[in-house]
Amino acid sequence: MKTKKIRNYILALAALFSLNSCSYNEMVEKDEAVSTAWSNVEVQYQRRSDLIPNLVSTVKGYAQHEQSTLQAVMEARSKATQITVDADNLTPEKMKEYQQAQGEISSALGKLLAITENYPDLKANQNFSELQAQLEGTENRITEARRRYNESVQEYNVLVRSFPNNLFAKMFGFDKKEKYEAESGSEKAPEVKF
Repeated sequence: MKTKKIRNYILALAALFSLNSCSYNEMVEKDEAVSTAWSNVEVQYQRRSDLIPNLVSTVKGYAQHEQSTLQAVMEARSKATQITVDADNLTPEKMKEYQQAQGEISSALGKLLAITENYPDLKANQNFSELQAQLEGTENRITEARRRYNESVQEYNVLVRSFPNNLFAKMFGFDKKEKYEAESGSEKAPEVKF
């Protein structure tokens, strides 16, 4: 009788260990997917950052009176490239700081592209047109990379927060990850006046 009880306990422990092992491996896999997705977001932001000096140089040749705008773009770029966020330490504060810096670049670039409307020769410049097209493509890639990152985070968070995985996740330090949130104010459509 005692051997039967001991055998049942051993089988229960073996089943629990087996379940834990599978869950742990899946959590590691999802955690790595989140890290990879975050790296892809950073790669696209770096691509955008690399385009900025060429864009500013091209605009500078045509728009001598727009030095403050050009300076704002370069300062936003400099600030954003100084902020690094490790995929393993994506705290809400770090994520907000990173998003804010990237938002400042987007805003400065928007102003820069808006002033180019005043310079028909610049708009006709092939180098500027190519840089503008590359920048637009990069913005689309950034949007797609953020979407994929959020999908990876959702899959990971569902895994580590659902029972019984949440018990093992806490034991092994798999915490909930932060999603890339939309910038504040983006829920309102811009007002267009003609």
